[in-house]
Amino acid sequence: MKLNSSGVFYVNGCPAESAGNRTAEEGRKGTMAYRILDAHDNHSDPDVLHITYDSLTSHDITYVGIIQTARASGMEQFPMPYVLTNCHNTLCAVGGTINEDDHQFALSAAHKYGGIYVPPCMAVIHSYNRECMTGVGRMILGSDSHTRYGALGTMGIGEGGGELAKQLVKRTYDMERPKVVLVYLTGKLRPGVGPHDVALALVAATYENGFVKNKVMEFAGPGVHTLSQDERNGIDVMTTETTCWSSIWETDEVTQKYFADHKRPEAYKKLEPQEGAYYDSCIELNLSEVECMIALPMHPSYAMPIKELKKDPVRYLKEAQERSNNQLNGKVTMDLVSKVDADGNVHVDQGVIAGCSGGIYENIMSAAAILKDQDCGNEQFRLSIYPDSMPVYKDLARNGAAADLVTSGAIFREAFCGPCFGAGDTPANGEFSIRHTTRNFPNREGSKPGEGQIAGVALMDARSIAATALNKGILTAGDEVMTDYPVIPEAQFDDSIYMRRVYNGWGKAKPEYELRFGPNIKDWPEQPVLSDDLLVKNISYITDPVTTTDELIPSGETSSFRSNPLRLAEFTLSRKDPAYVPNAKAVKKLDEARKNGTVNEEVAKVLEALKNSGQEVNIAKTNIGSSIYAHKPGDGSAREQAASCQRVLGGSANFAKEYATKRYRSNLINWGILPFVTAEAEKLELNDWVYLSDIRTSLLEDKPVKACIIKADGRVLPFEVKLGALEPSEREILAAGCLINYYKD
Repeated sequence: MKLNSSGVFYVNGCPAESAGNRTAEEGRKGTMAYRILDAHDNHSDPDVLHITYDSLTSHDITYVGIIQTARASGMEQFPMPYVLTNCHNTLCAVGGTINEDDHQFALSAAHKYGGIYVPPCMAVIHSYNRECMTGVGRMILGSDSHTRYGALGTMGIGEGGGELAKQLVKRTYDMERPKVVLVYLTGKLRPGVGPHDVALALVAATYENGFVKNKVMEFAGPGVHTLSQDERNGIDVMTTETTCWSSIWETDEVTQKYFADHKRPEAYKKLEPQEGAYYDSCIELNLSEVECMIALPMHPSYAMPIKELKKDPVRYLKEAQERSNNQLNGKVTMDLVSKVDADGNVHVDQGVIAGCSGGIYENIMSAAAILKDQDCGNEQFRLSIYPDSMPVYKDLARNGAAADLVTSGAIFREAFCGPCFGAGDTPANGEFSIRHTTRNFPNREGSKPGEGQIAGVALMDARSIAATALNKGILTAGDEVMTDYPVIPEAQFDDSIYMRRVYNGWGKAKPEYELRFGPNIKDWPEQPVLSDDLLVKNISYITDPVTTTDELIPSGETSSFRSNPLRLAEFTLSRKDPAYVPNAKAVKKLDEARKNGTVNEEVAKVLEALKNSGQEVNIAKTNIGSSIYAHKPGDGSAREQAASCQRVLGGSANFAKEYATKRYRSNLINWGILPFVTAEAEKLELNDWVYLSDIRTSLLEDKPVKACIIKADGRVLPFEVKLGALEPSEREILAAGCLINYYKD
């Protein structure tokens, strides 16, 4: 793989340094991404895109909050198709009735506002959208970070719920035009090598260096046409882990056949870069050279060839466990080296093939081909298979693959995203799991390090997982057992499965229909408008290189409380900083006392220190809030709760060297949390106070922010912070205190 940070033109189907007299500015208009974005822009501003999407999608961890936000903001019906899937909170015994209460809320909302309701276990969110909502040239916005449909000619973007709420009240998605990276594919995958191997190789090459961060990855080249549609989809969904903004692929007769097979031939058209298209940078990837990969704990970017790991497993597993234990901050100890036996074999305890990346038809068919007439064994190792939709499940049953896998000892399950975020097939303490899923972040397998539990998860392609199952849990690469391409019967998509069970209310809103609420579904609490000046106490200081959204608000066991903002907030930073919640509540009480005319001793000392430095503070008109500092927060999930939970506990600001993703920063903005960046992080410490004078004016008029740090000993230090690029509407949202306030006003 070759990364070229210089701009390239696309000439005669190849990257080139020039395209005759064509300028870069002219060439940019020739990319697939430019043309799709241009078609969805309202052209009100030459420098900023104002996008309206073709459809929206959410699952049952996010849709209640989004609909509640849109309701409070004046929504009367869904202005575009909105797909509500139920593939995350489907373990309805967890938390009593409250998960199914959410599902019934969504069904009633689909009736009332004209939505599309996909029942639990029917399909995972991205599979349903691939099968039923994509179309070449379309754009889909989803409240899940893996909203990626580029391989079907559709630009999918994963964002926090606030951005979907904007669309629901007929506002636009605003951003500067993103840069575009050409991913030039050549060659052909070897037998035993699958889409996850390509994806992990891409993530390893681009994540840490930020090569594609907040950019569009545009896939083209002869290698595209050697890939099946399932292989393209499997690679594409993992582009999220590179931190790119979106993705798009050229289309061909393979894509055309996919749409025809899914009873939507009109959704296809030819899409390819124009001659002389210009790209800001380029990745050249020869598919023939891709190895079977493994991403070791605890990030998809920690990827390496399986054959390299097997050459010196003690070395590489020791490095991985040391890195993981450092990340776990001594709460619990991961032991991977013990998985290596005296002969140098690596023993795995569990295999899982699931979700929008792993549960794809051809992945499971390939696993079935490897395990046909074979035996997974009845010792420690076990294998679970989760097909990504009921139509795929039916195909696997019809052609005998499901029977072959079950006969080999695998467990067949329903369409469910749980193994991707820690709510299904949780390993035992100390076990090592290999998974064809999207992430292996800390606790994504369901363990609780704070209670002494830990399990290691590595990401691998379904072919290598099946090869490992064939060897009773001894780590094995797919190309070690698969020497030829398996013969895979064509899938036969049965749309009657959806027609009989999916409620499609698009265009048929029933305003008189009553929403169905459960006892756990609560309205968002009111949030304060930004005051002229702001005083915040920094109550958490996180020095990890990257902080994931899972660490900001855990997935898994907290999912049942997603519809109850105050109850969910009790889990904020629980895995990373258990003191955060009580400290945030204490600061919030200080602001409540301030409103009643009372200033406690700590705040009085801060005001005295500011007065001694020449700054008079009108505390009656200065909100008191809390803040956190993290080096690089927000990697991973699009869940807005990573920001909203801070906000309902009184959070007013975040400080960071940089933000890991645009979507997390957008979540902060939509919830009224000022997203500061600073190059002076060493000045700020835990429990320091920060005074931001004239912050409202600085925000609305785009002036330099005036800030200082107040230490416990009374010292007042200047503190350089910036808000970064903000669109006018984002400034107004922050000033209003949150998106709901903005629309109310």
